[in-house]
Amino acid sequence: MLPVRMDIDRLRDKRIGVLCGGQSGEREVSLRSGQGVLEALRRQGYDAIPIDPEPDLVGQLRDAAVEVVFNALHGGAGEDGTIAAILDYAGIPYAGSGMLPSALAMNKLQTKRLLQAAGLPTPDFLHLRRGADLAPQVAEVTSGLGLPAVTKPLSQGSSLGVSIPKTPQELQQALQELLAQYGEALVEKFTDGTEITVGIIGVGPRLRALPVLELVPRKEFYDYEAKYTKGLTELIAPARISAQHTTDAQRVALAAHKLLGLCGFSRVDMHLDSQGQVWIHELNSIPGLTELSDVPAAAKAAGMSYDELILEILSSATTRM
Repeated sequence: MLPVRMDIDRLRDKRIGVLCGGQSGEREVSLRSGQGVLEALRRQGYDAIPIDPEPDLVGQLRDAAVEVVFNALHGGAGEDGTIAAILDYAGIPYAGSGMLPSALAMNKLQTKRLLQAAGLPTPDFLHLRRGADLAPQVAEVTSGLGLPAVTKPLSQGSSLGVSIPKTPQELQQALQELLAQYGEALVEKFTDGTEITVGIIGVGPRLRALPVLELVPRKEFYDYEAKYTKGLTELIAPARISAQHTTDAQRVALAAHKLLGLCGFSRVDMHLDSQGQVWIHELNSIPGLTELSDVPAAAKAAGMSYDELILEILSSATTRM
């Protein structure tokens, strides 16, 4: 494996703009991720500054003399490819995934369609739109996917808007709220078993899966509060699963990362069911980088410090220089 130092040295004399904050529902988490990235870069001698994006982002970056971007925005325009497109147009190199892979990963429906087409395991699902009579849609979900089911928005991160209705009445209420707020909803067949996630880092010869992380939330599932409140979720790395299941999860996660064309880092969220089958739920092109986040915990289990992880992610910017 090639040393990351050879790439990262090209960025040593560059001013790094750490994008964080933004206007999505994940603003507070992004600020925490950005602060962690900023401190890690500064500890290692990099000239890094925080940038909370404004409408004229390119002008903002140029006024601050930013030469390379580390995008730590979560959700919304920060993660759906919009920021990547702006940076591509302006010719500013950045770490992480490009426009199209980011857009695909952010849209859970398109992600699942691609996974199915490629023969990668993902739970069955239905796509619902606002405007149709809700009663037949509730009946279709109940008969086609069964209950409980998982309802979620198409393009939100951090488990925002996710619920697990167990009765037709709960399902109808969940769908009413999702369709009213977002216009569309994704309903996924419920998968019981061990909740796991696999972080992917590196590019080219260094592309690899991190140790499988097992998530044990103290709430019903790994929702927004469980993700970002200390003590509400136990992160176990490596996961308490067999060597074969570990290999399967890492193989499938790498295949999904490559399928979408993601770059630098990502996180693949999955379940391992009681039959030993791995199921992919979604991919995250800019997973959290807070002190409680999954990818830093998995990197630590692999023997990487937080600072080393941030440098490895930053080095992916050299692919655009």
